[in-house]
Amino acid sequence: MIKIILIVVFLMIIFSLGSALYLLATHKDEGSSQKTAKALTVRIGLSMLLFLFVCILLLTGVIKPHGIGSRIHPQESMITEQTK
Repeated sequence: MIKIILIVVFLMIIFSLGSALYLLATHKDEGSSQKTAKALTVRIGLSMLLFLFVCILLLTGVIKPHGIGSRIHPQESMITEQTK
């Protein structure tokens, strides 16, 4: 369920960026620039929401990192065990 929410928000960000690009490229009047700014503002807001959501999920332990950063933590626990 969480993956679906993350994917949907990410697709909304991409759609907002695409609509801003379309408005910027096709229309040159004043009303269009306001629509472009609004689309970019929505994209920034969605990006911040996605970032905060992922941070909360990481901090609560709902999702766990499994890349380079996950290799650092076992080494720290090994160091603390060796010093005991």
